[in-house]
Amino acid sequence: MDDTSAPPRLTRLTFHGPLSEERADRMIHRLTAHLAPDAPATVLDLGCGWGEFMLRLIAATPGATGVGLDLNKDDLARGRANAEVRGLGERVRFVQESAVDTGHGPADIVLCLGASHALTDARPPEHTVAALRALRRLVAPGGRVLLGEGFWQRSPTEGELAAMWPDASAAEFSDLADLVDLAVDAGFRPVWTETASLDEWEVFESAYQADVEEWLAAHPDHPLAQETRDRVDSHRGMWLRGYRGVMGLAYLTLVPVN
Repeated sequence: MDDTSAPPRLTRLTFHGPLSEERADRMIHRLTAHLAPDAPATVLDLGCGWGEFMLRLIAATPGATGVGLDLNKDDLARGRANAEVRGLGERVRFVQESAVDTGHGPADIVLCLGASHALTDARPPEHTVAALRALRRLVAPGGRVLLGEGFWQRSPTEGELAAMWPDASAAEFSDLADLVDLAVDAGFRPVWTETASLDEWEVFESAYQADVEEWLAAHPDHPLAQETRDRVDSHRGMWLRGYRGVMGLAYLTLVPVN
């Protein structure tokens, strides 16, 4: 890498969230176990990023097709390239558009992994309810929704909230039990409830910044160094002083009520 190169972006991340390979494999098995072998499944990934989970699900499901929606063109390009390399280019589309009021769907499997904000213009905490209502509309009868959604593992202190993102509030998330109740109220039954482990969080947060940290060590006087250093130092502070061990991520496998 020469001195004019910009910092690399997220190359150490497999999934854009705290998710291990082992948990992903288990979730894919559960999501696909109910599918009829003679009926090709449809998959819709909302706020997909580069759609790694969707690509693995499609690869594990013969005949399945998928659509991923996101606004980040770089992430979408990464997803398309990965799909081509894996021979899935004809079965997956990555579309640059908002998921709010999307016309895509209903689909047999709907994914929304840490991206409920992509489904609604509502502000927290109302965004979770609005996202669940949208997901209920977008899943086909008898289908499955996999929702990755934030929750408070415990009530954050004022100091922890002050260290998080701007305007962080204790009302922004509910606890896990209330989150599951919201899914039930939206017309789902929760067939599987699990949460990201501390190890998954630490792998994710470290990988999220590892590329840039190495770049900063090698390019301390680069024209972009100060801006980049401020950004990653701020994010690390939010994590280690703010939400580490406080904010969790729940993975809810949901079935729509007939």
